[in-house]
Amino acid sequence: VLAESGADARVEEIAHRAGVGVGTVYRHFPDKDALIDAVLDDAFDEIVSLAEAALEEPDAWTGFAGFLERTIALQAANSGLRGIAAGSERGRERAASMRTRLRPLVRRIVERAQAEGGLRPDFAPEDVPLVFWGTGRVIDLAGPVAPEIWQRFLGLLLDGLRTGAASPLPTPPLSPGQLDEVTARRAS
Repeated sequence: VLAESGADARVEEIAHRAGVGVGTVYRHFPDKDALIDAVLDDAFDEIVSLAEAALEEPDAWTGFAGFLERTIALQAANSGLRGIAAGSERGRERAASMRTRLRPLVRRIVERAQAEGGLRPDFAPEDVPLVFWGTGRVIDLAGPVAPEIWQRFLGLLLDGLRTGAASPLPTPPLSPGQLDEVTARRAS
């Protein structure tokens, strides 16, 4: 229900869809925010697990591309949760904590793919959120009409990220501070 409706979902609907009473929900979660936090924790843990799996992939490019694809698939399936994590007061702290856990893993994924020669050398770990933001916009705009179109967008994007892409990038990546500022602006 949260994946579909986001933070505006009613606890009654959540309980109904879970096949339990509202009292049961409140016995496990003192309030709706605690329920949302628990769901976000599970979603964020899954993304961290995807990053760890990408680092275990024998081929670094496959690990990099697979991490993006699987994470974006979660994003597409959980648009309500994406909205909570990115744009609401609810979940903001949890999202910041997840990014802190995820950034070193993403850095290693990117550096590994570059070291093995699959990923263009001018791509930076700070560019990964740009990929998520861009595909998120495609999901938001085109998803209701063509739910899988994000896969085409990602395929086009990945082709441009391969070593030997046509031209150098015209501007440097966002600094970590700029990235934090943009992330905060998206959430407000």
